[in-house]
Amino acid sequence: MYESYYKLSGKPFQLAPDPFFFFGSSTHKRALAYLKYGLSQGEGFIVVTGDVGTGKSTLVRTLFASLEGKDDVVAAELINTQLDSTDILRMVAAAFGLAHKDNKKSSLLKNLENFFKARNRDGKRCMLVVDEAQNLPFETIEELRMLSNIVDNGKTLLQIFLLGQTEFREHLRAPVLDQVRQRVTASYHLSHLDGEETQAYIEHRLSKVDWNNNPSFTAEAFQLLFDFSEGVPRVINTTCDRLLLYGFLEEKTRIDGEIVKLVTEEINAENHAGKDSTSSEEMHVIVDAQLPENATAMDVRVHQLEREMADLKKRFRKERDFMRKIVQISLNFEDD
Repeated sequence: MYESYYKLSGKPFQLAPDPFFFFGSSTHKRALAYLKYGLSQGEGFIVVTGDVGTGKSTLVRTLFASLEGKDDVVAAELINTQLDSTDILRMVAAAFGLAHKDNKKSSLLKNLENFFKARNRDGKRCMLVVDEAQNLPFETIEELRMLSNIVDNGKTLLQIFLLGQTEFREHLRAPVLDQVRQRVTASYHLSHLDGEETQAYIEHRLSKVDWNNNPSFTAEAFQLLFDFSEGVPRVINTTCDRLLLYGFLEEKTRIDGEIVKLVTEEINAENHAGKDSTSSEEMHVIVDAQLPENATAMDVRVHQLEREMADLKKRFRKERDFMRKIVQISLNFEDD
């Protein structure tokens, strides 16, 4: 949509992790160095933690992209991590393309061991990426440790990457996970981008799709984007995507502070609109001056529903106007 308008060769702020857009901030460069060191060890656990949206998945994708062309690595990934110790084995087997419907834990373990040993004889090593590791029960983490202990002629056959949110660091400190911590060969916690890095990050992603300073960004726009996103790459991406869409719809060639304020206020309003504020503890708070002092809970609820309906109508009219603009701009392109 806005890519054609701004003559971009692609979408610069997509949410899917893509090594093509990897930005080497100070924290991400150090994290990548730690990961490469851990990878060179060929054993144990490599742990990457960080707040939501700080780029953990992109970091690992970038690491794996550096391995492309090398046929000595067999990698698999797990995303669903709310699993017990037997289910995790089943999911690991499925991730490596093995039969996994057998409910017997012993069969799953044997199949995995045979697979790892066969790959080792082929001169390959196996790696498993486990995302959202903060959701793993302790017994499931322990099961993964047991998998990482499988050896053949003194060589560890499986290396495991654990990607988790900040709280996963606390989980790993639990006494029951002492043996897991002893198997960690590299660990890094991703921090947020600072103000200068936020601007550099935005310009980097734009440059990857042949941005020619159209639209241009003012210094105030960059500062407000940092203030709003707090340097979290995922928030930067979603906000900048909305900014470019707004710029396209309003035919802007310059993103200034006023535009950033407008778009971020819209995002905040949408986020708050989805929150449920009708709990019994808050019911009396939402009574406003339009309701009598003796209003019942039913009166309050009806009044709130009326306000929500008015908000929905307002959002519908706004989106309808946006669609009309899109159609009109598309027709103008066709006429040209």
